Amino acid sequence: QVQLVESGGGLVQAGGSLRLSCAASGRTFRDSAMGWFRQATGKEREFVAATVGSYGRTYYADYGDSVKGRFTISRDDAKNAVYLQMNSLKPEDTAVYYCAADNRIGNYYSAAHYEYWGQGTQVTVSS
Repeated sequence: QVQLVESGGGLVQAGGSLRLSCAASGRTFRDSAMGWFRQATGKEREFVAATVGSYGRTYYADYGDSVKGRFTISRDDAKNAVYLQMNSLKPEDTAVYYCAADNRIGNYYSAAHYEYWGQGTQVTVSS
């Protein structure tokens, strides 16, 4: 059974930083897309970042427009994990953040692309 478990969410002041982690088990995602999405109350799930590619090659990273230059996604294949470093946080970054993974690369910016999801971790940025 595949599981994705996020951690690292919490409450932070505007301008601060948080690092989210997502540990995958039950399947390796070395040739794949692994991403982060977020969903604020009353809003649709939004693409945040993804890392895609094949094991042994340089992974490609992409970001949603609202987080470019502030967030950095990375992955550790040895740990079957993906991370999201979030800097210069703003109140509008407040949301539940979800880790997602799929063994296809495809439309990695679309939530519909992903087969596996974590349970989500709350990030709250105070002004």
